[in-house]
Amino acid sequence: MTDVAARATAGFREEYAEQPAGRWAAPGRVNLIGEHTDYNDGFVLPFTLPLRTVVAATTRDDARWTVRSELSADPVEFGPAEADAPGRVTGWAAYVAGVVWALRAAGHEVPGARLAIASDVPVGSGLSSSAAVESAVLAALVELGGLDLPADRWPKLAQRAENDYVGAPTGIMDQSAVIRCREGHALFLDCRTEEVEQIPFDLDAAGLAVLVIDSRAPHRHADGEYAARRASCERAAARLGVPALRDVPVADLDAALARLDDDETRRRVRHVVTEDQRVLDTVELLRAGRVREIGPLLTASHASMRDDFEITVPEVDTAVEAALAAGALGARMTGGGFGGCVLALVEADAAEQVTAAVTAAYAERGFAAPGTVPVLPSTGAHRLD
Repeated sequence: MTDVAARATAGFREEYAEQPAGRWAAPGRVNLIGEHTDYNDGFVLPFTLPLRTVVAATTRDDARWTVRSELSADPVEFGPAEADAPGRVTGWAAYVAGVVWALRAAGHEVPGARLAIASDVPVGSGLSSSAAVESAVLAALVELGGLDLPADRWPKLAQRAENDYVGAPTGIMDQSAVIRCREGHALFLDCRTEEVEQIPFDLDAAGLAVLVIDSRAPHRHADGEYAARRASCERAAARLGVPALRDVPVADLDAALARLDDDETRRRVRHVVTEDQRVLDTVELLRAGRVREIGPLLTASHASMRDDFEITVPEVDTAVEAALAAGALGARMTGGGFGGCVLALVEADAAEQVTAAVTAAYAERGFAAPGTVPVLPSTGAHRLD
């Protein structure tokens, strides 16, 4: 945390030759279970990571916004004309402009600002680096402008920025997790009602660890494939006469599948309906303090993503298989798919053994070496100082 915050401050001073008024942080997130259920009005169970995006910022006198990022050698500046026209600001800066646009569209007077961004959340790894940027920028602008905007309304605005300005059709999960998660808990989110419950997830007390394994697999057609999966689910819900696939009870799944006329759509529906149930089952186990018992649900989730939703790639399948063979209690891909990260639930004293096994399996397959880090549930977006 200190390093990334210091980098944000250093970048700000270098670009603007002054001290920032403050620094705001937002974490990356990993989804314990519940993949591609969010836009189906279903259930998800993410938690946030100690990896952070930090925004150092101060106001300026005019209605313009300048932002510097470690991702680019050159800062980007835009004004109301660009902010109010989705698509006018592109690339990494679109996530910043999108937040300004969403706030202005909601009727808020957004202060002009100078910003500098630094991040430890890997881009393209499925850990919600975009939501971390949006949420840190949102926290900064809300406070700098003294805006009357309670934090429970932030996720919807950040999602609008990503959906309608950037053009990425994500659900509400990423922004909700990045903003609303608490340390030592997973966030049980009903994506239809947006109701949340903080579920205890004390890995230390259970003698467990979660390893996040960066597969190093580049996202392959991720944007188009994600949109295709979402469209398939929406078509299936329409055929079944329900508002969303969340409304298909698992007990009625076989009957629902029999009403669909192609196998691919049946597989997509089966994943979403059974994944929702796995989230509910995981929550019940965690409420009862039975953390070890969630392992098979994680592994079943991965099999469903691999076989029914068809969103895994060889690197992530290899990581899951190697982790399980080395003694992991459960393992699954996390994120939208086609690359990204795997999480493995392991005994704390087996973390190095599992890491070594995954690394060896990658070497045997000729894949680039994975990155592996043990994580604990962290806190959501907040001001650092």
